[in-house]
Amino acid sequence: MVQSPGTPRLLRRLNDRSALELLLSVGPLTRAELGELTGLSKVTAGQLLARLEERGLVEVAGERAGGRGPNAALYGVVPSSAYVAGLEVLPESITVGVADITGKIVVEITVDPLDGKNPVKTVQSAVQRACASAQIELGQLRSFVIGTRGVVDPATGDVRFSLDLPGWHVGVLDNLRRTLGASVTIENDVNLVALAEHRYGAATGQDDFAVVWAGIGQGLGVMLGGRLHRGISGGAGEIGWLPVPGQPLPTDVSQPKSGSYQRLVGHDALEELAALHGVPGRTVPDQLRTAVARNSESYLDEVATRLAVGVAAISVVLDPGLVVLSGDVGRAGGEVLAAKVEQAVARVCPTRPRVVTTGVTGNPVLRGALVAALEQAREQVFSDTV
Repeated sequence: MVQSPGTPRLLRRLNDRSALELLLSVGPLTRAELGELTGLSKVTAGQLLARLEERGLVEVAGERAGGRGPNAALYGVVPSSAYVAGLEVLPESITVGVADITGKIVVEITVDPLDGKNPVKTVQSAVQRACASAQIELGQLRSFVIGTRGVVDPATGDVRFSLDLPGWHVGVLDNLRRTLGASVTIENDVNLVALAEHRYGAATGQDDFAVVWAGIGQGLGVMLGGRLHRGISGGAGEIGWLPVPGQPLPTDVSQPKSGSYQRLVGHDALEELAALHGVPGRTVPDQLRTAVARNSESYLDEVATRLAVGVAAISVVLDPGLVVLSGDVGRAGGEVLAAKVEQAVARVCPTRPRVVTTGVTGNPVLRGALVAALEQAREQVFSDTV
């Protein structure tokens, strides 16, 4: 049998990648422990660590006491070997998070988006401020993922349609890449929430699930077989436009808040519902928290029944098995509201998904953006070790 000349190099690269992923997921390991987990001999594991140490990717991170012999060196990934940036862009603010290659967030800042008319200048300024706060150079960032409201074209990566961010349009991505580098990616914000739930939250270990974002706007993130489902044009998940009984159909989709499901469960509708049931509070989240604390059954049942219309529609089409309620409505209603939605769906839907509240702490869009950015950066850094 003729051996391919590239095989040893490929095997070393695969072994390196496997070792680096283990060091990230398990933590610092000794040479013997790494060999045992990867199936490599101690000699091969030692050569691998030496190679990665020479490339500046691993370092001695401590010692582990053994038996009679000397303590064994513990090896870990060098946090500063690469950094990534995740951003959430809203009409009124831009939040930037910078994380090192291990996933540790080293800085998170929120800035005013200037006049909002120049997305490239606005993003560049925000990223530069974040880098200054983290005391790193812009060139140390290996990946940028930006979460925005609206439809992102999967084929081009451009924002195709956004009511809230009119300055974000076709051509912005190319300009961002010319300014910050080729690794800039734009993604729908609720898709990023789904990534965060999958990595850190309520959908950990689940490869088929949906995230229903209920708040000022309505959105849907769907993961099937461990992959985000975006649709041909990127429009999968625009659940606010879902036609529902009793609500008028929109006559002009360019008009905000005109979608049927948006009319049913948007903030305006839920504020009216709270007033009808005598539930106090300045905002919808305040009203929901008050209702949960007071056990206002009639109000919570009505909110759940409305949300269940969308969850049932998702279930009969996709049967995801798990639905995560996120957004300020999902967070404020918590497990009490999630349980009521699950019960309401079961009454109208032949498939009964498990409905839970979000498990992501902090800013879920930002957390998801950093998940995506880290995947990209690790693919670059960890695949170039030989």
